[in-house]
Parts: sequence; C-alpha cells; structure tokens
Amino acid sequence: MFSFTQLKAEYKAIKESGYKIMGCLDYIRSRCNASESDQEKILINRIDVDSSINRCRTLVDIFTELEIRGSFFIRTQASEYNPFSFESYNVIREIIEAGHEIGYHSEIIDCANICGVDPTEALRANASLLEHMFGIRVHGIASHGGLTGYNNLSFWKDRDAKDLGFTYEAYDRTNLGAFYKAVYVSDSEVIRWKTYAQGKLVAGDRRRPTEHLKDEPSLIYMLIHPENYYVRHIYE
Repeated sequence: MFSFTQLKAEYKAIKESGYKIMGCLDYIRSRCNASESDQEKILINRIDVDSSINRCRTLVDIFTELEIRGSFFIRTQASEYNPFSFESYNVIREIIEAGHEIGYHSEIIDCANICGVDPTEALRANASLLEHMFGIRVHGIASHGGLTGYNNLSFWKDRDAKDLGFTYEAYDRTNLGAFYKAVYVSDSEVIRWKTYAQGKLVAGDRRRPTEHLKDEPSLIYMLIHPENYYVRHIYE
C-alpha cells in the first residue's frame, strides 16, 4: 500500500511537468477538439472503487487542491460497500459536485453466472441505477476483476460501447483507445506499480508514475484504487 501523501506528490510532480490531468470522458472530448498541431501532454486519471468508497473523500480533497479531474468507477453489487447507503450516497455526490466523472465498474459476467441474468440487461440495469440515483449520465464502463474467476472484460470482445448507448469502455481500442497507445501505470498489485506499453505488460517495470516522466510520454493512462492508500499507517 501507498500513502496519500506519496500519491499527492506524484500528481503534483506530474502536473508541474506540464501534463494536463483529466478523466476518461474529458480525454475523449479533448481529443475530438484537438487540432493536428496540438502537442499537449496528458495524463488520464482513472479511479476504480473496488472496496473502499470512503477513501474517495481524501482523493477528492487532493484533486481539488491540485485542480485536477478524474473518472471514478463505482460498483453496484459489491459486498464491500453499498453505493446507495446514506454515507456512500453522500461521498458519490461529493465526487460529482467536485466536477469528476462517475462511471460504472462493471461485474456483468459475474452477475450473469451467479444470478442467471442476461449480461446486457445487467449492464443496462446497473448503469441505469447510478444514473437515476445520482442524476447523471453514465458514459463510461470499466470492467472489474474480482474473486469469481470470471472475466468481465470478455463481454466486450465482440461488442462496442457505443452500440449499447455508452461512450466508451476503459480498455476499448476505438472510443477511448488509450490503453493501446499510452504508457499505462497501475497500482493494482497493491504494494507496487506495474506498467503496460501499447497494451502489453512490461515485465519487471515497477516504476512510479513520475519515474516515467524522463521518457517524456505524450500520454499516460494511470489507474489507482482508493483502498490502496492510507493517511497514517497501512493498517488504519
């Protein structure tokens, strides 16, 4: 695990290095509006809320202080938190009011196998729940990897997000497309970072996001999980 102080220092250094830090949807919109001559350096800031929604508050405070934005992907069927409980509801509203994107952290293949429902219907129903509860439109889907052994990303093998009424899936090739052309840095191994380049794992590359800056990539795609960070100590 990492401290929030370390994470804040990463974002601060990246921003001071000339990167514009934005969420997934804002990246798509900025790309549509960019001209051929634009040479802007961008970090796509993605947050998958796997098990700790309350720690998002600290992230929002950091992002507000640094004046950066991100995309938060929320589970609707997690055993670890209920996004519609009173406290979780307040946290998610704070995320939205701070100007960040809310997306659906999809578990639709899990749902299909566990509950016997159609995955497409599960996708629409769960995204609709977020939309109606929070008065938003869900543009983005990020597939969750949990304990079931099922691959939720496999749903998208022969499907396009736009055909189902969404703008993008976080690992798609065409709509967001960032995973296959960016330096992708993730904290998903909990105690260390891992790196993908153009969609392929770079074996042994455990560099922090800032340690990639010397290579001057034009696009960094950064994934973090709130539960991987602490304020004072690792066991809090």
